[in-house]
Amino acid sequence: MPNILNRLFGGRTNTPEETKSFAGHTMLTLSQLGPAQWSGRGYASLVNQGFTRNPVVYRCVRLIAEAANRVPLTVKINGQAVSEHPLLDLLTRPNGRQSGAEMLEAVYAYLQTAGNAYLQAGIVDGAVRTLFVLRPDRMSVVAGRDGWPVAYDYKAGGRAIRISQDSVPVPGVLHMALFHPLDDHYGMGPLEAAQTSLDIHNASAQWNKALLDNAARPSGALVYSAGTGSLTEEQFNRLKEEMEAHFAGSANAGRPMVLDGGLDWKTIAMSPRDMDFIEARHAAARDIALAFGVPPMLLGIPGDNTYANLAEANKALWRQTLVPLVVRVAQELSGWLGPAFDGAEVVPDFESVEALAEDRAALWARVGAADFLSDAEKRELTGVGTGA
Repeated sequence: MPNILNRLFGGRTNTPEETKSFAGHTMLTLSQLGPAQWSGRGYASLVNQGFTRNPVVYRCVRLIAEAANRVPLTVKINGQAVSEHPLLDLLTRPNGRQSGAEMLEAVYAYLQTAGNAYLQAGIVDGAVRTLFVLRPDRMSVVAGRDGWPVAYDYKAGGRAIRISQDSVPVPGVLHMALFHPLDDHYGMGPLEAAQTSLDIHNASAQWNKALLDNAARPSGALVYSAGTGSLTEEQFNRLKEEMEAHFAGSANAGRPMVLDGGLDWKTIAMSPRDMDFIEARHAAARDIALAFGVPPMLLGIPGDNTYANLAEANKALWRQTLVPLVVRVAQELSGWLGPAFDGAEVVPDFESVEALAEDRAALWARVGAADFLSDAEKRELTGVGTGA
């Protein structure tokens, strides 16, 4: 801070950072603003700081995973939906420990937190019998000479298991990854994009907790003006010990302080209003919701009046976030499992989604009013199929 010091001390720039004395001299403390401290960008650090400790991130991930999981996946053969099929049975009960809903919920949640989701196929006698969700932080790509993945290593319990992609009838692992502009193999999740706002939101919560632990009072200074105007070193240390023992912490909240011997209390810290504390916290929460594609209104975050009501916000969530996510996962499953089930196609059924009922009704009205279309063409446009 040379420019400020020049103005304060008449051009002298050799002022020490901190100077204090107990022999009659004035105490002077000058400090510079240190660099911001950010949490790590690794998966484990982001999950610990975000999903397990931040309510906004937790609710965003749960909201997306649970809502997307409400969309049933159907199986179609040659464009016709079927009610009974081995692929449909596999998606309904992928393994002995999970239902299809649990598996898909984990897939959606991993895509939001890690940007990657992995499914392993259990192949027995040349047929896919089971599906398992694998943790993203335990997976690593094994690239071939051409740079494309030829296998995946799964590390657990101190061991690494290599899962080949040359298995028949499908590759051993389906790797779903969100777009990452700087990585050839791994995706980038919304949680990583929200890291800065996440740290700000967490820091504000820690600051608020520390404020409560210190009797909800900001820090200040004890000014000694009796006698020579200074304390001896022994008196200074004793005063610090008594302050920490009798007036710090939540147990001492509201405890009156008795000052004597020329001591006076002066508050020197900025108040939450000065720091615009509450608004900064809400702004960070809105940025986190923005990264996940969740309207802040659905999370109860004040100050966002983009949508007229909750119904409009819910529609925006489905149109902009959930529908693209579900369609992408369904297409990935079709491309992976289709060859093992005679070209069967996995298709999401949005008919039962209440938030999209208005859009479906508008589509039906437009198609029904098109007299130049045959009944078969109308069925195809509305996704019903050609019928019998």
